Amino acid sequence: MTNTIRILGIEGTAWAASAALFDAETDDVVIETDAYQPESGGIHPREASEHMHDAIPDVVGRVLEHARETYDGPATEPPVDAIAFSRGPGLGPCLRVVGTAARALSQVLEVPLVGVNHMVAHLEIGRHTSGFDSPVCLNASGANAHLLAYRNGRYRVLGETMDTGVGNSIDKFTRHVGWSHPGGPKVEQAAKDGEYVDLPYVVKGMDFSFSGIMSAAKQRYDDGVPVEDVCYSLQENIFGMLTEVAERALSLTGSDELVLGGGVGRNARLREMLAEMCAQRGADFHAPEPRFLGDNAGMIAVLGAKMYAADDTLALEDSRVDPNFRPDQVPVTWRRDEPELAAGRGVDAADDTQVRGAEALVDIAPDAGRVTKRRKAKTYRHPALDDRLRTERTTLEARLTSLARREGVPTPVLSDVDRTEARLELEYVGERDLQAALSPERVRDVGRHLARLHRAGFVHGDPTTRNVRVDGDRTYLIDFGLGYHTDHVEDYAMDLHVFDQSLVGTAADPEPLREAAREGYREVGDQRVLERLHDVEGRGRYQSDAE
Repeated sequence: MTNTIRILGIEGTAWAASAALFDAETDDVVIETDAYQPESGGIHPREASEHMHDAIPDVVGRVLEHARETYDGPATEPPVDAIAFSRGPGLGPCLRVVGTAARALSQVLEVPLVGVNHMVAHLEIGRHTSGFDSPVCLNASGANAHLLAYRNGRYRVLGETMDTGVGNSIDKFTRHVGWSHPGGPKVEQAAKDGEYVDLPYVVKGMDFSFSGIMSAAKQRYDDGVPVEDVCYSLQENIFGMLTEVAERALSLTGSDELVLGGGVGRNARLREMLAEMCAQRGADFHAPEPRFLGDNAGMIAVLGAKMYAADDTLALEDSRVDPNFRPDQVPVTWRRDEPELAAGRGVDAADDTQVRGAEALVDIAPDAGRVTKRRKAKTYRHPALDDRLRTERTTLEARLTSLARREGVPTPVLSDVDRTEARLELEYVGERDLQAALSPERVRDVGRHLARLHRAGFVHGDPTTRNVRVDGDRTYLIDFGLGYHTDHVEDYAMDLHVFDQSLVGTAADPEPLREAAREGYREVGDQRVLERLHDVEGRGRYQSDAE
């Protein structure tokens, strides 16, 4: 990026009518924001659109005036080099107001248009302010929650919410209680006086779900549990889930850098959990300053400058907004000459004696043919929740590892289990992780193995390329700690989806491998599962929830 670039950014995906000026020479960002505040309930698309219609001209006008006052170039030249705007994802009526304003300003000033993906901007502002090379990003915003990493020219989705965005989930609870929008700050305040009560905790590989915990929280409140206790427990469980999947993404990719994006990132407890997890792993964590965490035009302008420098601009006829614009649809043109996130190194018998996974510390003794796995306490989680999860997962791993082998799936032989200490002793299997030996044949085996588990009525729960071991012509499944018994086709499809996403996140050319996994599953499993997998992959999880 040249140091003379000045970009005017416009944001208006849902509630924040915002404009900003980014000056690349000084790295200075000036932001003007006028936030929509509904009188009751959540965001109403029509009201939000009306707010954008009234507020966007005002915030853009103030920023443009500042741009003119601080411009020291020729008077005949425009004070900015381009207009960047949020193309999506977001509420369609709001996006259309922003798109119209950006196109009009572009034509008046005779400067190019830059169409920015709102969620990629959350990631890029974290990367920009942290100085990290190629971090994993946890985006936690109102309508979205996902993990992203840069690979093969795109930001790949490693994990995501399977239902509602994290902020909208919290807002649903606060609307039930009768609190006004936004609910997140009110939950954070109430939680300071709360005590822990059990609520559901749902992690499926690096995906997660909030619908169950929200239903349970509403029921607890209706049953008379103090709202402070419910709020405290909501934070502990929801943010514990997000922190756990972030750690799983770091483990899968081998990254030692994590950035946080999205408005929910303003929550102090979430930042505390993520920082503690990273410290425990020896990783670096960065959260941008609060003005960059919520929806804001500053991040749009910063990413717009990177895209403009890469000649990634839009013709007027190509500038339509997209309410369902996924981050993994964006060609990352501005990082062509920058490092991407390499897949993490797998476990190799030749030089590994101890491995830190996402969940456990594993001592390896290949000569003795033995592995000792210890689920160490996660200090970022509430002790009661952590004790429950460690005990449950150790018990499930022991039970399902043995049950899978009886179904014809190669797994390690279990020799000892200590549920109190959350410790397992197992047979050492394989020479290396699948991650280090990816091939269609191996992946096809995994597809068959998962189909056999599903026929027997349970799922693996975390079938990533780090949880498959290979040697010779044998392919083993390991680490069943997130598995469970189920007869739901949706759960089987999700199991296959987790493996599919791990291929996307670690393989240089994932498409042949993804097809091989389906071929293997098709040979043994139920066609309905593959049909449901297609449905899962087609769901619009990046649509804004305006309830």
